[in-house]
Amino acid sequence: MTAEEKTTGEENTIFVGNKAPMSYVLAVVTQFNSGSKEVNIKARGRAISRAVDTAEIVRNRFVSNAKVKDIKIGTESITNEEGRTSNVSSIEITLSTA
Repeated sequence: MTAEEKTTGEENTIFVGNKAPMSYVLAVVTQFNSGSKEVNIKARGRAISRAVDTAEIVRNRFVSNAKVKDIKIGTESITNEEGRTSNVSSIEITLSTA
């Protein structure tokens, strides 16, 4: 999964991939500074720990009034090039300043 930053309408979502956690921290802080009250951090597979690190760094160092509003965990089925289906864990962390 590649690292992406997307803003879709009212939903501000940061997709965590293989970059360093500080890259995603910057994206989350930028969303909060541009007036967003909520930011979603999404990841799957091995990037889950990076997403948790991102949320904790934002809360502890940069946006002290940010709270973890919600955490959703799940499993996504992914089909690879060979046609095999594998299950991958996913997480969505919602941070809120409201």
